[in-house]
Amino acid sequence: MTSEEARHLLFQSHMATKSCMSSQVSDDEKRKRENIRSLTMCGHVGFENLPDQLVNRSIQQGFCFNILCVGETGIGKSTLIDTLFNTNFEDHESSHFYPHVRLKAQTYELQESNVRLKLTVVNTVGFGDQINKKESYQPIVDYIDAQFEAYLQEELKIKRSLFNYHDSRIHVCLYFISPTGHSLKTLDLLTMKSLDSKGQLPFAVVGSMDEVKIGNKMVKARQYPWGIVQVENENHCDFVKLREMLICTNMEDLREQTHSRHYELYRRCKLEEMGFTDVGPESKPLSLQETYEAKRHEFYGELHRKEEEMKQMFVQRVKEKEAILKEAERELQAKFDHLTRVHQEERMKLEEKRRLLEEEIISFSKKKATSEIYQNQTFMAMGSNLKKDKDRKNSNFM
Repeated sequence: MTSEEARHLLFQSHMATKSCMSSQVSDDEKRKRENIRSLTMCGHVGFENLPDQLVNRSIQQGFCFNILCVGETGIGKSTLIDTLFNTNFEDHESSHFYPHVRLKAQTYELQESNVRLKLTVVNTVGFGDQINKKESYQPIVDYIDAQFEAYLQEELKIKRSLFNYHDSRIHVCLYFISPTGHSLKTLDLLTMKSLDSKGQLPFAVVGSMDEVKIGNKMVKARQYPWGIVQVENENHCDFVKLREMLICTNMEDLREQTHSRHYELYRRCKLEEMGFTDVGPESKPLSLQETYEAKRHEFYGELHRKEEEMKQMFVQRVKEKEAILKEAERELQAKFDHLTRVHQEERMKLEEKRRLLEEEIISFSKKKATSEIYQNQTFMAMGSNLKKDKDRKNSNFM
C-alpha cells in the first residue's frame, strides 16, 4: 500500500468516526428534546430478530416491480426486457398502423431462489407511428397519473386492503432513443420533458438473447457484419450498469422513491385541490376532522348559493315566459280585433251591395211594367186601325 493510499484510508476512517460521533450526538439531542430515556438491557430480550422477521415477511409476501417502456415500434424494448431478466416473455410484435398511442400492461410471476417477483411491463403500442406526433406523450403521462389516482382512491377507502392491493404504480420508466447518431427528435424532447421528474441519466445499451461463442465460452451478443457486440461486456455497452442500477442495487430504492417522492407529491397536490390542508388560517395545526368539517361547511354553503341562484334563475325565466305569453296574447288580441274590424267592413260592403241590387231590381220591375203597358196600348191601337181599314175596304167594294 502506498503512502497516498494510506493517507486516503486514514482520512476515510476519520470522516466515518466523525460522522458516527455526530450522528450519536444528534440522536442524543433528539432523545433529550423528545424526553426519551436511554436504558441499558440487563439481558437478552429478542427484538434483535426484528430485521429477520421483516425479511421473512417480505419473502412470504413477495415483491412487485413495474417498468414502463417508452419507445418507437421495433426499437428493441421487448428484447431489452428479456435480456434484463434473462427470460423470454414472448411478447408479440406490434403493428406500425395504430391511429393512437395506447399502453399495454402485462404482468408476470418470476422467482429467483426463494424470492418471488411480480413484474409488470407496460409497453407503448404505436408510439411515434402517427403522422401528427404532437400529443403522443400525453397517454403516457395520463397512465402514470391514473395509477397514482387508483392507489390514492384505495387509500381513501373506509375499508382498505393495501396489503393485498396490486400496486400498479410505475417504478421506473425506460425511454428508448434510436441510435441514429443524429440529434434527438422533437418527440423525444417533448416526451422526456414531460417525464423529467420521473427519469435518470442515459445509457448506451445493447440487448440480445442470442449466444455467440467467444473464445471458449458462450456469451450473449449481437452479430454484425463488422463484428460482435457483447451484451455483458462493459467495454461494449452499458447493459451491466443498467441492470445493476435497476435490479441488483436500486430496485427497492426505486420502489421507495416512487412512493415517498413521486406518489407523495401527487397525493399532496390532489388533497390540496380537494381543499385539505395541515394548518389553518392562523398557522395552527388542523385535524382531518376539522378540515372535513370546514370543507363540508364550505360545500353546503356553495350548494345553498347554487340553489338560490337556480331559484332566482327559475323565477327570472318564469317572468320572462309570462312576459312572452302576455306579449303573445296582446298580439293575438290585436289580430283578432283587426280581423273583426275587417269582417265588419266586409259585411257593411256586402249590405251596401245588396241594397243597391234591390234598388236596381225595383227600378227594373217598374220599367218592365211601364213597357208592358206601352206595348198593350200600341197593340190595341194597331187593332183599331186594322178594323177601320177593313171596314173601309168593304164599303168600297159594295
